[in-house]
Amino acid sequence: MNRNCCSCQANPSIKCTVQQCVHHCQSQNNCSLDSIVVGTHEMNPTVVECTDCESFQLKQ
Repeated sequence: MNRNCCSCQANPSIKCTVQQCVHHCQSQNNCSLDSIVVGTHEMNPTVVECTDCESFQLKQ
């Protein structure tokens, strides 16, 4: 189930501060999705900067 951010159904288990994402709940700094996918763009990730939220969708 995809929680719609417009209805303010924040998932308290997923913290997020990326305000440019369509799933970000502005007033609560949470994600509105039930779950997210975390991935990497590196062959051998060694620091936090090597990881990515692959559930990110840019707001229009």
